[in-house]
Amino acid sequence: MPQQPPVRSTPTRPTRPDASMSLLTNVMDHSLDDGYAEAAARKKSEEAGGLPKTLRAKLGLAAGLVLAGLVVTVGAAQARVAAPVVAKERQELIDRIESETRTADKLESAVDTLRDDVSARQREALKQDGGGDQADLVGILSGATAVHGPGVRLVVDDAKDASSGGNGDPRETSDFSDTGRVRDRDMQRVVNGLWQSGAEAVSINGQRLTALSAIRAAGDAILVDNKPLVPPYTVLAVGDGKRLSTRFQSSADGQYLHALRENFDIRTSISVEDDVRLPAAPSVIVRTAEPSTEKGTS
Repeated sequence: MPQQPPVRSTPTRPTRPDASMSLLTNVMDHSLDDGYAEAAARKKSEEAGGLPKTLRAKLGLAAGLVLAGLVVTVGAAQARVAAPVVAKERQELIDRIESETRTADKLESAVDTLRDDVSARQREALKQDGGGDQADLVGILSGATAVHGPGVRLVVDDAKDASSGGNGDPRETSDFSDTGRVRDRDMQRVVNGLWQSGAEAVSINGQRLTALSAIRAAGDAILVDNKPLVPPYTVLAVGDGKRLSTRFQSSADGQYLHALRENFDIRTSISVEDDVRLPAAPSVIVRTAEPSTEKGTS
């Protein structure tokens, strides 16, 4: 019986340790994709080919660069030349404003001087016509002269929650529909009440009142002789302080002011002062009347 040859096993090759990580190995060996490599090569060739190659193209590029540089240089030179001109015009404008301001100040001073001269002539005319004491009384009652003496200080202000503008500017307020706002008719009643209670002279926020003074409203502002007032409204009255305060608070106008405080939270305060100072009215109109001397017919 023939003998069978022995079966020999084919030796196997040892496997690589990273055989199971073929995808990761491929990524590491080919970190740059072929598409990206092709695009990079094409861009590089285009950049190399973008520069002018012919002499004419190079000359054109050089001329363009020179022209651009020339435009920038000319613009800078013009700006440098125009800067002193602009500065000179600005200084001339400032000098003109200062000059006009000085002129306005001189005119205002001249107006004040003329106003004082007119007031002095008015007082002199009153003295000639009516005598010294009577002239002084007439000057005080007409507001032609400044006065000081005992009296009262009455402060009237809007309610805290009134819709008023910033810094108390009446031009920035909403309107007089707010019941917490002091109105022109309120100040009219206050002033009339003080006159009726025995005040000899009255002013509001430094504005001297006369028999011809008007308290009106313009927009959202209270005006005294066409000059706007800003709250709080400080009313000074010359007279017998205690008696004036008592009589005013007991009068109908004083009760009206009390009702404003109780119902609408308008803030008020009154105090008796030993000495209050009121300026003269800025302008006093002197009017005279003479009796008719016409003879009757027979």
